[in-house]
This record gives sequence, C-alpha cells and structure tokens, in this order.
Amino acid sequence: MKYTPFLFFLLLCISCKTQQIRASIKKSEVFGKGLAGIMIYDPAKEKSLYAQNESLYFIPASNTKLVTFYVSRKILDDYVNGMNYLINGDSLIFWGSGDPSFLHPDFKNKIAYDFLKTHKGKLLFANNFAQVDAYGSGWSWDWYNYYYATERTAFPIFGNVVRFQKYISNPFLTFSPPFFEEFISVDPKLFSDKYFIRRDKDFNRYSYLLGRQDSSAFVADKPFITSDSLMIELLEDTLNREIKIINYENVKGLPHNELPTIATDSLQKQMMLISDNFLAEQLLLMSSDKLFDSLNIDALINYSLDSFLSDLPDRPRWVDGSGLSSQNLFTPRSIIALLGKIREEVPEETIYSIFPAGGKAGTIKNWYQSDDENPYIYAKTGTLSNSICLSGFLLTKSNKVLLFSFMLNNFMLSSNVLKQEMEEILYQIHDKY
Repeated sequence: MKYTPFLFFLLLCISCKTQQIRASIKKSEVFGKGLAGIMIYDPAKEKSLYAQNESLYFIPASNTKLVTFYVSRKILDDYVNGMNYLINGDSLIFWGSGDPSFLHPDFKNKIAYDFLKTHKGKLLFANNFAQVDAYGSGWSWDWYNYYYATERTAFPIFGNVVRFQKYISNPFLTFSPPFFEEFISVDPKLFSDKYFIRRDKDFNRYSYLLGRQDSSAFVADKPFITSDSLMIELLEDTLNREIKIINYENVKGLPHNELPTIATDSLQKQMMLISDNFLAEQLLLMSSDKLFDSLNIDALINYSLDSFLSDLPDRPRWVDGSGLSSQNLFTPRSIIALLGKIREEVPEETIYSIFPAGGKAGTIKNWYQSDDENPYIYAKTGTLSNSICLSGFLLTKSNKVLLFSFMLNNFMLSSNVLKQEMEEILYQIHDKY
C-alpha cells in the first residue's frame, strides 16, 4: 500500500495518541497498588488500544449483570411470564415463574393480581418454593438487613421487602405492606442523628429510630425472610381470599398457560441503572423457567455458557445473576467480547436507555461528566469489598465507539480514588482519540 504524506501524518497522529493512552495507564501510581485488569478495544479496527492482565480472572462484582442482561434478552419474550397456571374445573392452579414485579412497589403492574382477584373459583398454589435457594452461593450471612441481598423466591411478592417511607410533611414513618405493621416498633435503645432501621436476623421483626436531626424524606427497603407460608399469608391478606397450597408434583410437567405481565426491558433497565441485585437474580430464574419449565439458576448458567457464551475467549466461573458472590470470575477480554456481542445484537438506542450514563443516570450519574449534555460513558459499575469494576462503551469526540473494561481487585484504596483515576483516563481517551 502506498502512503500519501497526509495519510502517513494521520497514522502517525493516531499512533501517538495510542501511545499517550498506554503511557498514562502504565504510569498510574493508583493502578499499581492492587491487581488491575484493563482492556480498551476499538471494534471498528478490531484492535486493542491497551491491554493489561486481560487474560487473568477477576471478581467482577456487579459487572456480572452484563451477562445477566445479555442472557435474559436472548431468552425472555418482550413481556415476562407473571405466573404459570392451569384451570381444573372451577379451580385456578398457579405456581411461580420468578416474576419479581408482582405488587413490587416500583412497578405499576397489577395484571397478575387482578387475574387472581377476579377468578370466580378456588385458588390453589402449586408450591414450587423448594426449587429456589434464598441466597446465592458465596453470599454472606450478615447481609440479611440490606436491600442488596433481598432473598430470591419462586413467587416474589412486594419485591420481598418491607418499604419504610417518610415524607417531609409527615413526622411519622409509613410501612408497606400493612401486614407487617404489628412487627415494626420504635427501639428507644437506638441512638442516631439520622434514621436507623434494623431487622432481626432470624425473625421478621423490625425496629427503627427516626434521627433527631434528620427531617428529610427517605425511602428504605428492608428484606423479609421469605417462605411459602408467608407468601400465602401476604397474598391472602392482599386479595382478601383463601388460597390453598397443593403439592407441585401434582402439576409438574402438565401442559399449562403463561400470563404475560410486565415488559422485560423495564426490569432490565432498573437492574442496570441502580444495579438491582434482586431483579438480576429473578431475571435468571425467569429465564430458567422459560427454557426448562423449572427454576434452576445453575442449569440456566451452564446452558448459557455452552451456547450463547461459548465463544467468549475465557470460560467464566459464573454462579449468580447479581455478582454478589466473590466466586464469580471473569477476564477483562471476556467482558470486552460480551460487550461486543451486546453492541452487535442490541439496538444502540436500547443500550443508551438501559445502561447507566455518565453524568446523567444510574450508578454513574455523578461521575464521567461530559463537556456538553451528551454522555460519553455508558457502563456498568461493580463494587465488592476491595474490588471496583467498570465496563461498557466510551464515545469519543471523533465519533468512535470504544469498548472498555476496568477490573480492579485487591485494592486497599477508597473507591473514590479508583473512580477518579478511571475518570481521568477515560476522559483523556474521549477527548484525544
């Protein structure tokens, strides 16, 4: 190929910019204080601009939701299945599909509720709760009081949480669902300037204190301990109807109907924007229900690794939908390959509406601010103890779209220090490349 002087100059400039990017990352004192896996990739040129430890395995934290997002899009229909059911005489027999939206406080979805409420005959719940472990492999027992570890179930109700809410105009705390009100009390032994809410470890009893100096409004979700019997109690209390439990084995394998309820992408969007662990887990359960007519996350993961994800450069160790487990292990170059698959198969406008957007929306709303109103970073965050990850799409001023993955493990530095370093490097690439 014959190079004109202009083309030679252009190639030289690109090479210099690439070298600058590499130099700025290599010289980073911050990234040298832990184990850093970094890859920045130009899909148009099919070329890596920078790679460091890209073939090593890292704990991805909530970057795991990238694969949950991709797999659930491959499997689920436009609307999720709210429940499985069949009609036997005057009886409606139903069982869980894993749909998390049933009476969830963040979703205005009453299709399944109305379906049960208006049935004229008996309601029978075929109990498939035993198919689902409340916690994923590797989850910590002491997360029980926090929303990020809300329990998984076959038939979620109210998002499997008690929602505590305070309005500025109201000095009192409100609770939802009302069923739990008798189990909620003020604890005079607590002392705090701000509100404090705590659930007993082994019982659905909640104690709280409104802080002396905290007059602001707030919303706080606290998980409840799930069980088949509690779900039925909540459902009967809400529907004001009797529900009987029958053995799931009586209906297992029988032809049955599905009840479409909420748009799948509305669940995926909330999962991605606020990094909702509960929705991530339930999306995998619904995907399993769709494929296998059973709620088996392990089977769903193995199937996905052998099919949709078989072309990743390094087979991941993937154990849950949310990334709460430190047993998950992915390489940066597999994350880049996954981002490439997402970009090829998901419309651009969908990616930009569902992924957190720098300076605009989601978990990076306060980071990666652009010079104008258009975000230049669309990416999924990931945070666990001593681990920070960020992977997604970088839009440059020259209208290129780059794929990037930062997987930072075993760091004793604060998350803000790591985020600031990533922000500085990503902005430099956005501005110069």
